[in-house]
Amino acid sequence: MSKPSNLSRRGLLRSAPTAALVTGCTQRGATDEPGAGLPVTSATAPAQLGPGKVPLQFSLNGKNVEVSVEPRTTLLDALRLDLDTTGPKVVCDRGACSACTVLVDGTQRNSCMMLAHDIAGREVSTVEGLAKGKALSPLQKAFIKRDALQCGFCTSGMLMTCTALLRRSGGRSLTADDVNEAIAGNLCRCGTYPNVVAAVLDVAKGQA
Repeated sequence: MSKPSNLSRRGLLRSAPTAALVTGCTQRGATDEPGAGLPVTSATAPAQLGPGKVPLQFSLNGKNVEVSVEPRTTLLDALRLDLDTTGPKVVCDRGACSACTVLVDGTQRNSCMMLAHDIAGREVSTVEGLAKGKALSPLQKAFIKRDALQCGFCTSGMLMTCTALLRRSGGRSLTADDVNEAIAGNLCRCGTYPNVVAAVLDVAKGQA
């Protein structure tokens, strides 16, 4: 006569998930790609940066630059701290105010939300690159004429966002709604939005 089992129904239910997990892991190891489940070694580990500083090359306002930064460094910090390009401002530091706006390959981006190494080999434009020597760009002149800047914290980001808008427009006429929509993410605590819109429309008319 066989000896009665001491396994209760509760014990059976408790052991079922464990058994299924073990079975699944065993089957997965047998069916996955060759090498799956093997320990990761220095020879099989994926390429990675850091944790120390790593060289980075990209184009900044038309000039090739090289800087060594840690992989965790944001583009904003690399620009301000390592390249002394202080046009992009540190305000919210979380992508909510757009005071740090730059153009990456012609597209406006919040530099506080990008890692510096993500722009390797790409083209970055900041407010410092708008003027040609001492000659201000038409948009910068329009900002001064229309009094579209006060405390200045948002100004560089506004200029870069509006520059991107004017380039996208390709010479077509813009409306106030177009400009308001474009600068919706740029926060101005001084409330110069109407003057910014007027400045952009002045430039847009000249381009058209």
